[in-house]
Amino acid sequence: MFHSTLRSISAVSLFLLCAACAFAQSKSRHFELNYSFTVRITDPGKPLDIWFPVAQSDRFQQVNVLSKSGDLALKETTEHEYGNKMFYAHTDKATQPEYHFTVKYDVVRLEHLAAVSLKQPASEKDLQRFLQADKLVPITGKPAELAFAQIKPGMSDLDKVRAFYDYTFSTMKYDKTGTGWGRGDALWACDAKHGNCTDFHSVFISMARSQKIPARFEMGLSLPEGQNSGQIAGYHCWAEFYTRARGWFPVDISEAWKHQEKKDYFFGAHDVNRVQFSLGRDLQLSPAQRGDRVNYFIFPYVELDRKPYPNVAYAFSFSDVSGGREATRAAR
Repeated sequence: MFHSTLRSISAVSLFLLCAACAFAQSKSRHFELNYSFTVRITDPGKPLDIWFPVAQSDRFQQVNVLSKSGDLALKETTEHEYGNKMFYAHTDKATQPEYHFTVKYDVVRLEHLAAVSLKQPASEKDLQRFLQADKLVPITGKPAELAFAQIKPGMSDLDKVRAFYDYTFSTMKYDKTGTGWGRGDALWACDAKHGNCTDFHSVFISMARSQKIPARFEMGLSLPEGQNSGQIAGYHCWAEFYTRARGWFPVDISEAWKHQEKKDYFFGAHDVNRVQFSLGRDLQLSPAQRGDRVNYFIFPYVELDRKPYPNVAYAFSFSDVSGGREATRAAR
């Protein structure tokens, strides 16, 4: 245990050192994250299958699993289209009234600034996938018409995407009233002109892809700024687009809408108040679920008796690690 803790501390220290060198102007946030949920069984004796996402390390976050527990054995798997990792659990007969699962993470999240980030290489295969339509993110029809209407002669790809960002920002309203919002249905959002982060970024991604500019959807959790600990009410998503000159370029239109003084900042930045769990839409899990592809993957996906099962209660919480302010200064 002692040696494992040392290795974890060393990994975080090395990550922060690399961050200080590579991203001299960026910030960081160091926190522990608890991802917990309970599956409540109302029809016992049936097969039970559970999948839930695992946060991974990348250029902008260092993730360590401090502990994991569950009432069923957990197996780590990977889906093949995007490389998302997940935990999978199964029992042939669900006999308990409830099944509990918890994963505790240590996370260091870096600010992603397009202005100081090195260009990230992308394979042609990946770029082609991020030009294709998703079930709720078409690349023809109304989003394509709206995108075309924003374009002026002589625009670069970066200029075009800034126009799509400005259009989404100015025509959409962050508003979670009524029904229909939260699915990331670009056609619905184009008409309704309101919704949450999934709706904002689905419109934006549809517009970008319709103009042959690769764009991708990233899903995670958002931490409140200015608060050191507490519950996390729900998910957050954001986007990136790709140009040959700049590589992957970060945007977060819904955060810009909520903090309008940061509109220009969020075209070219993801702040530190987040942790990413998955990439992409229309996911086939591993092992494959029997239901439809998963629209996006942040909450547990459960099947009881080989059918989608919604009776799941989740609780996410966080606590900043002592010394996080020093870590932030070190990464600047």
